[in-house]
Amino acid sequence: GKNIEELEAGSRVTVDKHKHDPLDFVLWKPAKENEPGWDSPWGYGRPGWHIECSAMSCAHLGANFDIHGGGMDLKFPHHENEIAQACAATGGSFAKYWLHNGFVNINEEKMSKSLGNFFTIREVLARYDAEVLRMFILSTHYRSPLDFSDAALDTAKTTLDRLYTTRQRLDRINDNTPFNELDFPPSFIQAMNDDFNTPEALAVLFDHGHTIHRALDQQDADAKHVIAAFKAMTHHLGLAQQASETWFRGDDLLFSQNIETKIKARNLARKSQDFARADAIRAALLADGIVLEDSPDGTIWKHALERA
Repeated sequence: GKNIEELEAGSRVTVDKHKHDPLDFVLWKPAKENEPGWDSPWGYGRPGWHIECSAMSCAHLGANFDIHGGGMDLKFPHHENEIAQACAATGGSFAKYWLHNGFVNINEEKMSKSLGNFFTIREVLARYDAEVLRMFILSTHYRSPLDFSDAALDTAKTTLDRLYTTRQRLDRINDNTPFNELDFPPSFIQAMNDDFNTPEALAVLFDHGHTIHRALDQQDADAKHVIAAFKAMTHHLGLAQQASETWFRGDDLLFSQNIETKIKARNLARKSQDFARADAIRAALLADGIVLEDSPDGTIWKHALERA
């Protein structure tokens, strides 16, 4: 995709004297003194930078395979050269689809070891649930830059709480609606087929979450269809796969039991029409950062920051 007339030879590295043309790329590099090398029909040396990837791909996946990935910075010249040498060697078409991901930035600066702003997934998972990281990644198209920060992960957690609020309501009515891939809404399939447009797919998912709440409020007989679609999408994306009780309560079981006890006391007060006491319990919980949401299926509680 580059205009050859606009390319500047030697702008990245010094032009190799062995090249017939500055735009040629090297398949086999002559080894300098004290450098590793192997004997070959082309002299003592080692494979060029690009050949290793074509060799590994063809050895393990065959001359033709479906998907080849890599960062945006590898499109040219690395992947262009991979295609050229692999097609020349095998006579095939190499990879059918190329997925080039955007860079991960840390507070709007590219993540790299040299800048000291490097971290591992293991370090992130020590602080955040894996589903939070998944939501964070899916919220941005894979070709776009991904700006990593604690604030962004906190936002992903709050967004994921909205899905778990829907899951919580389904858990409370002991929903057992079956689902499979045939339940995917056409708009979800269209989004995923559009170069894995996961932000748009998430929008479809959240729309179904809202529809579920409205359908259950109105005791709509067609709710099962929407619930099946919601389950199929969350399963496919790997989101809201834990029990809602586990998600919202975390590990502090004693704290959760105390809240449930107060909710039961509030429900008894409401049943006996002691609304002053019921309101006082609700206010006390809110002061502790706990929000109550009443629905036809019962009372749902969550931390104030998790309110959908």
